[in-house]
Amino acid sequence: MKVAVVGVTGLVGNVMCQVLTERNFPLTEFIPVASTRSVGKKISFKGNEHTIISMEDAVAARPDLALFSAGGSVSLEWAPKFEAVGSIVIDNSSAWRMDPTRPLVVPEVNAQVLTGKEGIIANPNCSTIQMVVALQPLHEAYKMKRLVISTYQSITGTGVKAVKQFDAERTGQATGKNEQAYPHPIFNNCIPHCDIFLDNDYTKEEMKLVHETRKIMGIPNLAVTATAVRVPVHGGHSECVNIEFENEFDIENVKSLLANADGLTLIDNIKSNEYPMPLAAHHKDGVFVGRVRRDESQPNSLNIWVVADNLRKGAATNTIQIAEYLVNNNLVKAAASTVA
Repeated sequence: MKVAVVGVTGLVGNVMCQVLTERNFPLTEFIPVASTRSVGKKISFKGNEHTIISMEDAVAARPDLALFSAGGSVSLEWAPKFEAVGSIVIDNSSAWRMDPTRPLVVPEVNAQVLTGKEGIIANPNCSTIQMVVALQPLHEAYKMKRLVISTYQSITGTGVKAVKQFDAERTGQATGKNEQAYPHPIFNNCIPHCDIFLDNDYTKEEMKLVHETRKIMGIPNLAVTATAVRVPVHGGHSECVNIEFENEFDIENVKSLLANADGLTLIDNIKSNEYPMPLAAHHKDGVFVGRVRRDESQPNSLNIWVVADNLRKGAATNTIQIAEYLVNNNLVKAAASTVA
């Protein structure tokens, strides 16, 4: 099992390597891949030193799996080249997510869409991933009608540049305009602006929550509206999700469904001030849900609070879980065998 990590020097690429190690993923050859400025540098993986190689050399190596976290433009150019030599690409960018020919997968929700014939599999947006894990058991029980979402997203979701801006502001260092990831200070601030603004005055991040949720959960007409906010947090993303159902629900049954769902941990004891927080979710693979309560202003409606580490379950861990599903169901070889 040859596994390439493309974008290995980035935040998500680094965490992918950690998760592959922690989960003892069954690879026999590790292929670290990055941009030309990193080619030839050394990287440690499972206690061994490896040399970072170029995209061209990685394609020539014909890895069984290519785990991408290198940005949309890179993925659009190179993922099809890996696919052409028989590799299965699991891509973290937004490049393929809404392509109707490419599956968009969160294993706890829709792993069954994978058949072994996919050459490129899209990994959803970080804020979408954690939310749909929490929504799936509730939708199965009560049928969702509408979502109103507010997200509070970590600076790590933007990348290294944002972390550097935060650290510089925290320590009082001056930064040039080109060194800033955001148009405003992020230290001691909240910015209601994640990604670029679109023609409808929503940001791209907000519309990802709309379109990706519909695709993953197979509800094309689900009513969804979202506001995404960047907050000065390292540990993970938090979300307030208001859900309107077609059917009435029992609040204790809701909590039972959440407590027993795959990939979810219910933390909901307000008497002891216990609820999910990004500080507690940091470096963990699961999704945490709490503050479960009925919306008293609207029939059949519920409020929940969802938290996860955006670099792990929101990116790297979900990628590795997809890879594990492919391996455990003998779908990797099936995909490779379709290439002449």
